[in-house]
Amino acid sequence: MPADKNFDPSVSQEIVALPPAAEKILDVARDLFYREGIRAIGVDEIVKKAGVTKPSLYRSFSSKDELAASYLRKYDLEFWERFDEAVAAHPGDPRAQIIAFLTRVGKRSQKLGYRGCGMTNAAVEYPEPGHPARVVSEENKRELRRRLREMAKGMGAADPDMLGDGLLLLIEGAYISSQIFGPGGPSQSVAKHADLLIGASLKG
Repeated sequence: MPADKNFDPSVSQEIVALPPAAEKILDVARDLFYREGIRAIGVDEIVKKAGVTKPSLYRSFSSKDELAASYLRKYDLEFWERFDEAVAAHPGDPRAQIIAFLTRVGKRSQKLGYRGCGMTNAAVEYPEPGHPARVVSEENKRELRRRLREMAKGMGAADPDMLGDGLLLLIEGAYISSQIFGPGGPSQSVAKHADLLIGASLKG
């Protein structure tokens, strides 16, 4: 599917309060998109499950592409809420912050129905540069990379960019491997692997 020509990634795509019908549509779309994939779900299925009409959907979202981007913008907010909670729990200790965040990732990855990170999934589904879903996903991942590198610097790593990127690779590996192995898979120990990587990066 081509990118939505009306979508301008240079314009701030902030979350705004939606009317109840639009919120219901977005909630239904979020559940379906996360569980089954964005491309796999059509507008007809969304409006049927939401109990609304197509005109109602298109009054709130100009296209399916914009609906997908709205789902991901909401996902982005919730992702950073979880990340910031782990940071706030360990002020001034970036090593403990990232381990706390990854401990929670490891636990969530063991739940039935866990589908990894919606941002990662969307980036894989939409390789086209400029697609609304990919734009939101890329922004999330670039910010995560920036933060991890900054945290690695705060840990005193000799090569903070290398450590930050290593942590990012572990995180993405946990998101993907959890969908392959499910409960009992390697993602359950992502925090332990991260701690080992950090320890090795701080030696010497």
